[in-house]
Amino acid sequence: MTLTVPRSFLYVPAVKPSLFDKGIDGESDAIILDLEDAVPLDRKDSARRDVAKWLKSRRFTGTQVWVRVTPEFLAADLDAAARTGVDGIMIAKCSVDAVAQADSMLTELEEKRGLDHLGVIGLIETAGALRSLPRMAERGRVRTFGIGEVDLLADLRIARTPETAGVIDGLRSEVVVGCAAAALAAPVAPTSTDFRDLDGFVETTAHFVNMGFRARTALHPKQVPVINAALTPSGDDVARAHRLIELFDLAQGGPTVDDQGRFVDEAVVRGAREILDRA
Repeated sequence: MTLTVPRSFLYVPAVKPSLFDKGIDGESDAIILDLEDAVPLDRKDSARRDVAKWLKSRRFTGTQVWVRVTPEFLAADLDAAARTGVDGIMIAKCSVDAVAQADSMLTELEEKRGLDHLGVIGLIETAGALRSLPRMAERGRVRTFGIGEVDLLADLRIARTPETAGVIDGLRSEVVVGCAAAALAAPVAPTSTDFRDLDGFVETTAHFVNMGFRARTALHPKQVPVINAALTPSGDDVARAHRLIELFDLAQGGPTVDDQGRFVDEAVVRGAREILDRA
């Protein structure tokens, strides 16, 4: 399994099946059919039926389809989500037990239905999940983690204020470090509920990219182009990366300098390769 994830994920409420086709025809790299927060309790069963029905016959447009499930209803959610038309599973409020149970249930469903090995992204939404990230990462189907920041801050009793911005960045960094240490794909950045503030979304997305995130979730289609632009290296970035690798190869893998006289070693070139991988 290749540990890569899409740049942009657009949430689509599972209670709105009329939006499923529209979602895969949009600009996002992936959509997330949301069986968790977007679905009232009295509509869970009908939403699962709609998701399962659509997955069986959906068109393949190049847009990945993920389904967000919840530990509280894991068996029923996975029964609906683990179909031939799904690309991966996102586990809300993940925990060691939830990831282990999902792993076991998915293995059984894959064998029963002849499915490919499905990847999982866990959402870190509690202090316990944050501390348990290394244990959850041991599961082979885990590609990376994301952050459910509203729930996480509520669990930690942290208010979102200018004074706590550094504290919140520290929590985000823990997820970035945890994913890198476990050799997972870079994590998925949290979305913004203020989908009308696109200028702010541009600023925060750039901030997340600089922090080491390589994907972000969106609540509204207008947020998607912002994510894609921030996570797509520019032509100048790609050209510089190629030049750094060229100079490094000419030096036969030893330290050298770039065209501006700046020191170049393996660590610098590793960053250049990452840019080319994303491009």
